[in-house]
This record gives sequence, C-alpha cells and structure tokens, in this order.
Amino acid sequence: MEGRILFEDNHLIVINKKAGELVQGDITGDQPLVELVKSFLKKKYNKPGAVFLGVVHRLDRPTSGVVLFAKTSKALSRLNDQFKNRIPKKTYWAIISNKFDKKKGSLTHWMTRNTKQNKSKAHSKEVQNSKLAKLHFKRVKTFDHYCLLEINLETGRHHQIRAQLSILDFPIQGDLKYGAQRSNQDGSISLHARHLEVQHPVTKNPMVFTADPQRVGIWKAVLSD
Repeated sequence: MEGRILFEDNHLIVINKKAGELVQGDITGDQPLVELVKSFLKKKYNKPGAVFLGVVHRLDRPTSGVVLFAKTSKALSRLNDQFKNRIPKKTYWAIISNKFDKKKGSLTHWMTRNTKQNKSKAHSKEVQNSKLAKLHFKRVKTFDHYCLLEINLETGRHHQIRAQLSILDFPIQGDLKYGAQRSNQDGSISLHARHLEVQHPVTKNPMVFTADPQRVGIWKAVLSD
C-alpha cells in the first residue's frame, strides 16, 4: 500500500486505485479498497479499535486512478459538500480507437440510468428522468490503433465518460459493457482517473493529486515519453 499513497496528512489519504478494485463493498463480498486502507492505517499507527475512513467519491471497479478518502468525520463532511457543489475538478485519461478524428471539443448529452443492469445511456436530447451530462476532451497522443484522450468532467454522472463515448461509437478500450469488441486481459477498461483537484477541508488550500496508470498493456506506451 505504501507505494500507492499519493498524499496523506491528518485529514486525508489519497490512493492510486488499481483496476479491478472496489472502492466500497458491494454484493460480491470482495474486500474493497476502503477496508484495505483501514487495515493499513491501523497497522501503521498501531491504532486500537476501529479506524475511521470516509468514502468521499468512487471510481468504477474496472477503472484505475486517484481515490480520495477522509480520515476524520469533519473532513468527510466538508469534502462531501465540495463534491455536492461540484467544486472538485476531475481529469481522466481514456484510450479509444484512433479513428476518432476530433482533436478537442465538448460532449453534451442527457443521461438515464438502469440500476438493474448497472448501466447508463446517453441521449442526444432530454428524455424522461434524464440528467444533463457534460465533458470536455482533447486528443493528446496517437498510437497504431488507438488514441489517448484527456477528459475533464463538468458533471459527474454514473458511467458518464463510458456512455458518452459509446454513443459516438467509440467505446473505451476493453469496455465490453459499452460496446468494445475485445476485453483487456486483466478485465480492466482503459479509463484512468489522472488528476483530482480539491480544496483541503481544513486549510482550504487548493490541492492537485496525480496518478500514473500501471505500466501494463497500452499504458506502457502512454508512459514511455
């Protein structure tokens, strides 16, 4: 765990999540990241009793990257308010087909969610029970068969990036749920939470956390320069 800590103080701990890890427990019963970090903190500081660790936000299980946890209830409450008011800035890396010819732009859709399928759908116009979804992208690198997009979220809808790219017929590499033709060997999708910018819940100072993806598959080429 030590090598995956991006930042830690008395109020926060920021982890570089691996693809395939749950942030918080679900019906699978698999051990989530929040419990792994609790165990790490309990051992590191020789804490008696239960360790408090608040889940501030989540990443999809097959997605990797920056995850922020609160170490105190005060920090959790203040960070929750920030996310509710859309103060944090989130930047992702996504790998899609290099046939995507746009260099930069914005996507605006209306999202609906199917909770039974754990899947969302992007619509070109407002439909019943839909929520507005916006993101901004730029193409930052091109490979033989794929390209790397850097994406800044303006809204934070369920599976937003995955669904918005899918409706354009450019699903993320490995994302079978949203139309990719092939899976990645490790079961991941090529979506990585690259940067997270927040205000520190106590000092109010702006903080930016950055995570590199693991050097596997095409991410090796992304990180080669």
